[in-house]
Amino acid sequence: MAKVNPGEFFRQVRAETAKVVWPSRKQTMTTTVMVVIMTALLGVFFFGVDSAFSAIVKALLGLLA
Repeated sequence: MAKVNPGEFFRQVRAETAKVVWPSRKQTMTTTVMVVIMTALLGVFFFGVDSAFSAIVKALLGLLA
């Protein structure tokens, strides 16, 4: 790996950062809303699955008592 002095390194970092295409505000908001919706849906789904398994385990334990 080639050794680069700190000045050259920071010039390369600036050059690469200039190539980055940042998302627009609309794209950011759309993505944020989709993440919130999917997180809520997954939370409800896993709550349901956990509740079902809990009921099954309680029913099975009730058979032993």
